[in-house]
Amino acid sequence: MRSHARKALVLATTGLLAATGVVALSGTAHAASTLGESAAAKGRYFGTAVAANHLGEAPYAATLNAEFTSVTPENEMKWDALEASRGSFTYGAADQILAHAQGRGMKVRGHTLVWHSQLPSWVGTLAASDLRTAMNNHITQVMRHYQGKIHSWDVVNEAFQDGSSGARRSSPFQDKLGSGFIEEAFRTARATDPAAKLCYNDYNTDGVNAKSNAVYAMVKDFKQRGVPIDCVGFQSHFNSQSPVPADYQQNLQRFADLGVDVQITELDIEGSGSSQATSYANAVKACLAVSRCTGITVWGVTDKYSWRSGGTPLLFDGNYAKKPAYDSVLAALGGTSGGGGGTRTCSVSYAKQEEWGDRYNGKVTVTAGSSAISGWNVRVTIASVQEISATWNGTPSWDGTGKVMTMTPNGNGSLAAGGTTSFGFTVMTHGNTAPPTVGACTAS
Repeated sequence: MRSHARKALVLATTGLLAATGVVALSGTAHAASTLGESAAAKGRYFGTAVAANHLGEAPYAATLNAEFTSVTPENEMKWDALEASRGSFTYGAADQILAHAQGRGMKVRGHTLVWHSQLPSWVGTLAASDLRTAMNNHITQVMRHYQGKIHSWDVVNEAFQDGSSGARRSSPFQDKLGSGFIEEAFRTARATDPAAKLCYNDYNTDGVNAKSNAVYAMVKDFKQRGVPIDCVGFQSHFNSQSPVPADYQQNLQRFADLGVDVQITELDIEGSGSSQATSYANAVKACLAVSRCTGITVWGVTDKYSWRSGGTPLLFDGNYAKKPAYDSVLAALGGTSGGGGGTRTCSVSYAKQEEWGDRYNGKVTVTAGSSAISGWNVRVTIASVQEISATWNGTPSWDGTGKVMTMTPNGNGSLAAGGTTSFGFTVMTHGNTAPPTVGACTAS
């Protein structure tokens, strides 16, 4: 809505990051399972929303590649991104996501063809007949470009109002073309790519309520009249004021009983700790209990890039460490949890501290993942002309060049889940003030 299975998580050697405050991915040498693997064993995909401009960030790409089996472009397939000017299509960023996914055997969900938001201004200025032509052309051109490459499309997104009316939302399409625009969009989509799954997608429809009843009535009508619709997407954005509904599974099942697949398309749950973990597990269990619930997509890889970042709603924190919610989802999927002697992870962040004309101090913070750890190590690499003159809160060892330091604990190796410690060092610059490169953290 808003802006294939892997055998093991990426190890600490996935790549060293230029340490300018960037956080490195934790290493895990013996992960038993992943979200994607576990979901696949249940006949489902487990996906995430992806932003093209984050694919160059090593821990982002590594987490994506290790854990997920489906991707949804977060914004790159929306109308304003693909056809900012009428008849002129730009696919570069969306193609980048597609290529990344195809290279790793991941499915791709197309999001979204017709939506009232993120529309270029020219769309709203069109008269009805011209708008109909533009809508059908946009669907046709985009689906032809991606024909055979998209698992399922959100053909129409968020066409119903919130509240108790069950009415259609005001939009250029609704206001000028009437309610029939939804059916027309689906028929155009089917004619363009008969193999793609065609979905209707919306939010605040997760439980049985006036809005979901209105969507249900539309889907029932479509199925009775032979209008092509294959799936319904439930965005599932939850928080303390709007929790996972008690009738979530019941609602998913009643749609599935109409003869459509259901998908959880944009799952995120604001909160933290055990409460968030329980809510995530409940959402996943609801999908698993409905045979036609074919997959789950969380709306982002890491909290720091979430559209609701202040609510920390995702499975990986801003340091790419697994949260308790990750373990609860993995357990719900039947995977091996990071708790109770399973996977141990840690993450690191770097910050420059005091600075003088010929030297500076650096600080590395080590954070345990969702399970306690008893030890850790972190590699720090400095530039060829630099030297490390002092260290503290850790025990260093060096390679033959004196430029690569591996830091291990000095009485600060045992950390509770989520616990932190830090170590520091002084870098003599010799004219080169470049920051060190800090590798990923390996836990034991």
